[in-house]
Amino acid sequence: MIYQFCAHTDPGLVRGNNEDSVTFDASSGLAVLADGMGGYNAGEVASAMATTFIRSELGRWLIEAGQQAAARDVRRAMEICADHANRAIFNAANANPQYAGMGTTLVVAVFQGERLMLGHIGDSRCYRLREGLLERITRDHSLLQEQLDAGLITLEEAAGSLHKNLITRALGVEDTVLLEVKELRTAPGDLYLLCSDGLSDMMDEEDIAAILRTDAALPQMATRLIDNANANGGRDNISVLLAQRNENFTKRGLISRMLGN
Repeated sequence: MIYQFCAHTDPGLVRGNNEDSVTFDASSGLAVLADGMGGYNAGEVASAMATTFIRSELGRWLIEAGQQAAARDVRRAMEICADHANRAIFNAANANPQYAGMGTTLVVAVFQGERLMLGHIGDSRCYRLREGLLERITRDHSLLQEQLDAGLITLEEAAGSLHKNLITRALGVEDTVLLEVKELRTAPGDLYLLCSDGLSDMMDEEDIAAILRTDAALPQMATRLIDNANANGGRDNISVLLAQRNENFTKRGLISRMLGN
């Protein structure tokens, strides 16, 4: 396999239930993470609907289309699946009073060869560790991010803001939603972290990077991230999904081409 995957979710230390949902399908290179919101148990319903639907529908399409699928087709398939998941959640919320107002964030990543197609809605994030440097490659759809972009507050003020969790875009809240999608090139050794805000609110990026820089196996990294977020308060559900590109993929690919495989 070109990529290795690992996922871990934890309720944290304060909440009685877990409204996060995380899944991956190594055979199609698909990774999905969602952080639900809503009334009693509704958040976990929304997030589970999102990850289950997208893994099933997008995963099936990716396997049928194959690794050579054009970027525009992968992007369109991601947008269609997100739209269908949005409508399913929106309709369920309107049909069931106990689910009224439910919704979820979404991060969906498709790893194919040297290409990553990354889509997101809300404030769940994706980071990339490359050659020891950690970079956030998603931009939060949140009131706080808009205030930062407009220069209304500083990073220091944002750290103590009371509006950290006010998102401006979510899956299932309205009948339509825009999935922000970007295409990126991956490099041998790249490590990608998808996470809910239960991790990013509890740990600063340097502490996250320090754990990702270790030589630990992915399951151990995931456990350490969860443990650190809990040690810092664990005020929300915590989910992490790690995807790493093998260091020797390029070399193996060259040898295979030389051998005619």
